[in-house]
Parts: sequence; C-alpha cells; structure tokens
Amino acid sequence: MFIQTEATPNPATLKFLPGRSVSPEGPIELRDPALAERSPLAIRLFGVKGVSAVFFGSDFITVTKAEGEWPHLKPAILGAIMEHYMSGAPLMSDGAPTDALAESEEEFFADEDAATVETIKELLETRIRPAVAGDGGDITFRGFKDGTVYLVMKGSCSGCPSSTATLKHGIQNLLRHFLPQVREVEAV
Repeated sequence: MFIQTEATPNPATLKFLPGRSVSPEGPIELRDPALAERSPLAIRLFGVKGVSAVFFGSDFITVTKAEGEWPHLKPAILGAIMEHYMSGAPLMSDGAPTDALAESEEEFFADEDAATVETIKELLETRIRPAVAGDGGDITFRGFKDGTVYLVMKGSCSGCPSSTATLKHGIQNLLRHFLPQVREVEAV
C-alpha cells in the first residue's frame, strides 16, 4: 500500500492520501480522543504521541499535531493508516451514520433569507468546498444574519494561520460577487 502525503496551508496539519475511499458518506472531524472510540482508525491515530485532531474526507485524512516534528510523527501515522486498511476494519465501528458526529448546533437564518441561504449553500458546495478539500479541510454553513455569513472551518482549515485570509478575501469576495446582501463572512 502506498500512501501519499501533502503539506497543507496549516503547518500543524498534514494530509494523507491512502489511495482508497476514507469517508464517502461525508467528512468527519475528531478533535477529542474520547470521540475517537467510535473509529478504529482514529483510535490508532490518536495513539501516536503528539496527534491532537483527525479529519476524514472522502479520500483523504488530515492529521493535526499539538507537539513534535513531522519527520518523527509521519512514520508512525503512516504505519497506523496502513495497519487500519490492512486489518479491513470499518472507519466507524458502531455502524452509525458518520454525520452523527456533526456538531449539534442548528443552522440559523430568518425565513425571509431562505433564498439567499440556498444560494450561499450552493456556492459553498460547488465552488468553495472542493477547493478547501484540496487543502485537507472542509467548510460548512452555520448561519446568516444581518448580512453576515457564519461558517464552520474543519480539518486543516481549523486553526490555520491563512484561514482568515481565505475567509475574508476568497470566500467573502466570492459570496459578495453573487449576493450583494452578503457584507461579511465569519468563522464560528
């Protein structure tokens, strides 16, 4: 098994491409080892000293470190990923839908903004999420209020030094171009 690695804009996060499907039902972010108990792969990854977060995309895994250097952590992470795939274990051990790990907070927006929100979600899905996934992360809609779009950044985008620039210059400008009622974009 050959696993490729890619740097991400976040120096604390590395992207691993196992050449196989990872989470086809949707992205999963685990920022707490206690949540990892539902995933045999996450248990292995959090078992590597220094790993602080794991994100599963459709065909990639991003791992965030709290300590240590990548040259020391990378072999152990590659070994954990390889062991997981060789074992044949599922991504989630309890068979529960992967979206069960999504944040419990509901979306918020006024009823009169439903059409605007629909356009925001379409732009996120077709133009923004694919680019963010290329960097090892994900972005989801949380709300829209008083001209401000609230988004959740996950994976390598969460805590990334360049995420503010991505939000303010990239995403905000794109949404403003298509929707003049959007004034600002904020991460939650």
